[in-house]
Formats: sequence, C-alpha cells, structure tokens
Amino acid sequence: MARTGPTERPLSPHLQIYKPSITMVMSIFHRITGAALFFGTLLLVVFLVALASGKSAFDQVQWIYGSLPGKLVLFGYTWALFQHMFGGIRHFIWDTGAGLERGTRMKLAWATLGASLATSVLVWFIYLAR
Repeated sequence: MARTGPTERPLSPHLQIYKPSITMVMSIFHRITGAALFFGTLLLVVFLVALASGKSAFDQVQWIYGSLPGKLVLFGYTWALFQHMFGGIRHFIWDTGAGLERGTRMKLAWATLGASLATSVLVWFIYLAR
C-alpha cells in the first residue's frame, strides 16, 4: 500500500495544554531544588576546604557566608534542602499507593511547600537567635 502523504501524529500534551496546578509546580520545584542542591553542596565543600586550610581561609569564607548576600544564598540552600526532602517524602507516599486522590494530592503539595518554608524559617530563627 503506497503512502499518500505525511502521517498526522498526535502531539503529546505539554505546558501550553495543561493549566498549571500546585502538584505540577511542586514537581518542577522538586527537579529545580535537586539541581540547586548539587550546586549548593559546593558551598559546603568550600566551607570544609577553608576549614582545613587554616584560619585565614576560614575567616574569608565566614565573612562571605556571613554577609547579607551570603545569608540569602544559604537561606535559599536551606529551603531547597527541605523542599527537596519533603517532596521526596511526598513521592514516597505516592509510591506506597496512598494519597493519589485529587484532593489528597493537592493537600500534600501544599503541605510540602508549607513544611519546607516553615522548617527553613525555624532553622534560621534558631540560628539567628543564638
């Protein structure tokens, strides 16, 4: 049988088709925070290398991390860590077969965001209050 023209194939759904939902946004955040943790871990490596290198190097890193921009970056790293952790817990719950109902999925997504923000603020409140 001879082909008469190009075959029309269905397009896969994409972001222009779907209306963004909180579960979709949290899934994107999970991917972004995973990448951020990779790069943010370099901050920990720099800190440990400076610690091992002596007082001068350590003081420089402490000054940078203690500045306002440094603290903002570290707060972002803290939030990314907790967001990724709570997102992983959310996925683990789904892997057990629980929480897949629409309402529960939405509540888990909001809980992930709320817990990550609350935990980050709590950790930084404790740190700054010392």
